[in-house]
Amino acid sequence: MSTDGSTATLLAALLKLRAELSGAALGLEIPGAQDGRDARQALVTQLDDYVLPRLVQQDAPLLAVVGGSTGAGKSTLVNSLIGRAVTESGVLRPTTRSAVLVHHPDDAEWFQPDRILPDLARTASQTNDARSLTLVAAHTVPRGLAILDAPDVDSVEESNRRLAGELLAAADLWLFVTSAARYADQVPWDYLREAADRSAAVAIVLDRTSTESMGEVRGHLARMLTARGLKDSPLFTVLESSVDSEGLLPPSAVAPILSWLHDLAGDPEVRAAVVAQTLDGAVRKIVFAAFDVADLVAEQGAVTASLVEDVDRAYTGAEAAFDKSVSDGTLMHGELAARWRDFVGGDMGRGVDDRMGRIRDRIVDSVRGRRTRVAEVQQALATNVELLLLEQAEAGAHAAYQAWEENQAGAALLRGGDRELERATRTVRARAERVSQDWVEACTEIVRSTGSERKTSARFLALGTHGAAITLAVAVLNELATREDAHHSGGAAARDLLAETFGDSSEHLLQTAKEDLLRRAGTVLVGERQRFYDALSRTAASPDAAASIRSAARSAEDARHRDLIPDDWDNLT
Repeated sequence: MSTDGSTATLLAALLKLRAELSGAALGLEIPGAQDGRDARQALVTQLDDYVLPRLVQQDAPLLAVVGGSTGAGKSTLVNSLIGRAVTESGVLRPTTRSAVLVHHPDDAEWFQPDRILPDLARTASQTNDARSLTLVAAHTVPRGLAILDAPDVDSVEESNRRLAGELLAAADLWLFVTSAARYADQVPWDYLREAADRSAAVAIVLDRTSTESMGEVRGHLARMLTARGLKDSPLFTVLESSVDSEGLLPPSAVAPILSWLHDLAGDPEVRAAVVAQTLDGAVRKIVFAAFDVADLVAEQGAVTASLVEDVDRAYTGAEAAFDKSVSDGTLMHGELAARWRDFVGGDMGRGVDDRMGRIRDRIVDSVRGRRTRVAEVQQALATNVELLLLEQAEAGAHAAYQAWEENQAGAALLRGGDRELERATRTVRARAERVSQDWVEACTEIVRSTGSERKTSARFLALGTHGAAITLAVAVLNELATREDAHHSGGAAARDLLAETFGDSSEHLLQTAKEDLLRRAGTVLVGERQRFYDALSRTAASPDAAASIRSAARSAEDARHRDLIPDDWDNLT
C-alpha cells in the first residue's frame, strides 16, 4: 500500500468504523444477537491486532504465523527453522502455553505491546498463560521477518482455539502446517477458507509425510487448495524424519521453506506486496462484515422501537386515565367531598349570594382563631390528586411490564435484573405528594394573577384568595362531570361560584389550572417511564447506530479503493 495521504484517509476511516462498531450495543436477546456480538468483537479485534497497527507501521517486519492442526509438528518446524529450541513441543494434549514470537534482535522494537497484539502480555520465557506472548530474539531470523508459533486451531481447549484465531488474524502471512493424517480435517480448512475469503497470503506445509505417500497426498492436497481458492499458495513438503537430540529436523528438510522466508525478508518490494495483499484483503473483509453487523444492529433497533412503543402506550394510557379522572368528578368523594360541602355551607341548593354570606362567616371565624376550613379542603384536594397519580403510576408500570413480558427481548431484560419495573418507583409517592401540594398552591397563584377589578369585587372578598383558589381546584375536578354528578359532589357549586366571582375569566382560569395540573403530573409519569428507557439504553443500540456503521463502512471502502495494491504476489511462488 502507498504511504501517502490515501493511507492516512483509510486509517481515519477505519478508526471511525471501529468507533461505530464498538459503540453499537447488541444487548437485546433476539435471534442472532450472540452471533452479532461475536462478529462485532472479531472485527474490532482484527482492527486492533492487525489492520490499524500495520497501516501505521507498514515498514514493520513481515509477521509469519505458523498455525495448523493438532500434532502437525508446528513447534518442531519452528524450532528447526530457527536452528534451536525456542518453543516447546506439546507432548501431552491438550497443552496450553503462551505463543512464541521469534524475531531478529534488531527488530525488537517492532513487537512492543503498543505495536501489535496489544492485549497479550509480553514475557521473556514461555508460560502456561494463553494471554501472553513470549518474545525471543534470534540472529538466525533475518531482519524484516518474524515467526510466530500459534496454538492448535483444533485444540480441545477453547482458550487455545481462541488464541490461534486471534494470532492468525494478526498475520501478514499464514504458514499453515498439516500432515498426511490431518490434512483433510474440517477445522483447519475452515481457517483456510477464511484466509481465501480475505485474500490473505498463505503458504502450506505438508509435514510428517512418508516418502511412499507423499506423491498421492500432495496431489490431493493441491486439488483441495485449488478448489478452495488457494491454488496460488506455495505448497511445501517435509518428509517424515527423525529429530536430533535437540528435537530439530535435519536442515535439508526445512531448507526450501527457510530459503523462501529469507527471500521474502530480503526483498522489500516483495515483502511490501505480501503485506499489501493481506492488509487489503483484511480491510475488504472487515468492510463487508461491518454491513452484516449493521443489519443485526438495525434488527435490534426495530425491536428497541417496539419496546419503546410498548412503554409509551402504557404511560400514555396512564396519562389519559389521569386526565379523565381529574376532570369527571371521580376525585370528589370521601374526605374531599365532605370538606368542600362544609366549606360552602352544606346545602348545595342555596343561592350564590347566600353561600357567599355563609363563607364570609367562616372566614370571620378563622380570624378569631378557629381552624380554617380552607386548609382542610386544600389537604383533601392534595390527597385525592396524589392517590390518583400514584394509581396511574402503578397502572403505567404494570402495563409496560406486561407488554415487555410478551416480547422475547423484553422478557430477557426483565429476567436480567429489571423485575422492579413491574411496580412504580419507591420515590414516586413523595413526588406525587409534592406535585399535588404544589398544584393546590399554584391555584392560589393563578387566582392572584387575575385582573385587579375581580379581586376587589364583593364576591372575591367574601371567598378570599385561598377560598377562590380551592373553588378553582374543585371546579377543575368537576369540569366534565354531569350536572347531576356535580351537584351531588358539590362541583356544580364550585363552577357557579367560580363563574359568579370571575365572570368571563373563569373559563380561562379553569383551563390554566387544569393544564398546570396535567403538566405537573406528566413530569412524574415521564420520570416513571424513563426507567424503561434506561433499561433499554444499557443494552440496545441507538436508533441511528446501523446507519452510522454503514456510512463508516462505505467511507472505509472508498478509501481502500484509493489505495493501490501492488500485484506482485505471483512473484512469490
